[in-house]
Amino acid sequence: MGGSAVVRVLRDPTAGRYLAGVVVSGFGTSAMWLTAGIWVKSLTGSNSLAALTVCAMWAPVLAGPALGALADRMDRRTLLVRVNLAMACLLATLVLVDSGRTVWLVFVVLVLYGASGVLLDAAESALVAGTVRASLLADFNGLRMTANEGMKLVAPLAGAGLYARFGGPAVALLDAATCALAALIFARLPARETPRPGMGAWRGELLAGLRRIRASAVLRPLVTAGAATMLLAGVNGAVTFAYVDDVLGRSPEYAGVLYAVQGAGSVAVGLLVGPLLRRLPERVFAAGGMALFALAVGARTLPSDGVALSASAAIGFGLPCVLVATMTAVQRETPDAVLARTAATAGSLMTAPNAVALALGAGLVAVVDVRVLTAVGGAAGLLAAALLAAGAARRRTAPGAGATASAPGPTPTPGPASAPGPTPTSGPAEASGSAEASGSAEESGPASPQP
Repeated sequence: MGGSAVVRVLRDPTAGRYLAGVVVSGFGTSAMWLTAGIWVKSLTGSNSLAALTVCAMWAPVLAGPALGALADRMDRRTLLVRVNLAMACLLATLVLVDSGRTVWLVFVVLVLYGASGVLLDAAESALVAGTVRASLLADFNGLRMTANEGMKLVAPLAGAGLYARFGGPAVALLDAATCALAALIFARLPARETPRPGMGAWRGELLAGLRRIRASAVLRPLVTAGAATMLLAGVNGAVTFAYVDDVLGRSPEYAGVLYAVQGAGSVAVGLLVGPLLRRLPERVFAAGGMALFALAVGARTLPSDGVALSASAAIGFGLPCVLVATMTAVQRETPDAVLARTAATAGSLMTAPNAVALALGAGLVAVVDVRVLTAVGGAAGLLAAALLAAGAARRRTAPGAGATASAPGPTPTPGPASAPGPTPTSGPAEASGSAEASGSAEESGPASPQP
């Protein structure tokens, strides 16, 4: 069943071409992600500036609601093409960087690159929701994750090798070429959008996505769970090198092995997300992934290479479950007119805690034993997973739950993306919104997974 669903996704002209664009652009992005830090370090000799390259690409996620509102105002396919072409031109300017005096240009490009990524993700989520059947959205999102994580396994090594042989400008030109190729692929998407209703003033529209999430009994606990998971993931990521050194007694290079195993786990779960989400409620699936992630983090208290490798694979497998379940629910439950804003807002709410936790973890690891941090992180994750699962159980047993529950089973609830064609219907989505509003009182408070 899962295999046939994957085949149906790949055979869909819009989904297949979009996945091809994701693979192409993801290769360039992953190569540039690692190379930028190496490049800045070699030009300036500063570890701090090298570390800031990652922050430069992450910072624009805080502008997610504004960038999502922009995506809702424009034709999304046109936006995919134009933004990728603009980034291709912008990346090409990095050939001018040749010393520490011009390294500022790298940071300017990285910030704009990060902003374009948030904008493109919002437009892509909305475009896909209107063209891929709701029953295949989870399969599609899983394949997208597999493509992204697969590129992260190979592209950084390719980028580092290209940098070692030809320097930073060569990697920038490679990334520019992948953006241009992605623009060409997206230009051939067969999707056609119908005009959306006019939007009001910017100030009010920026909060439309947040209002949608807060009012939804389906989305609110899932986004909260995603934020809690990413907060713990940030702390876990910050203590990785201390874990390798203090607990495993290994050299820092061993962290690369653990990251590779974690990436393999994420690739594997991407192929299983669709079948699992057809059999499990979204909250139960997300809670299970969160619990697996938490157990793996807690297992890092043990000084064993076998446990370390197993825990890394489990982290890679469990962490994406929460994110994919949440974004699939966003696509299925949100009307097209506010979908890009809602997707971008959900992404910002889930990603921002990760950046905060990376900084917090870096400070804590200097004063707290890494075993304490991993044990506390694991316990907090299990508590959050239990709260999320308990909310799912209450939702199934509540009066009228059949009318408001999301679509976990073989017959998904129709939503804005239920139509297979390019013109999504608004009726089911509006009905879904009414159902969510009526059920929100039942899900407030205790259903939140935030410990």
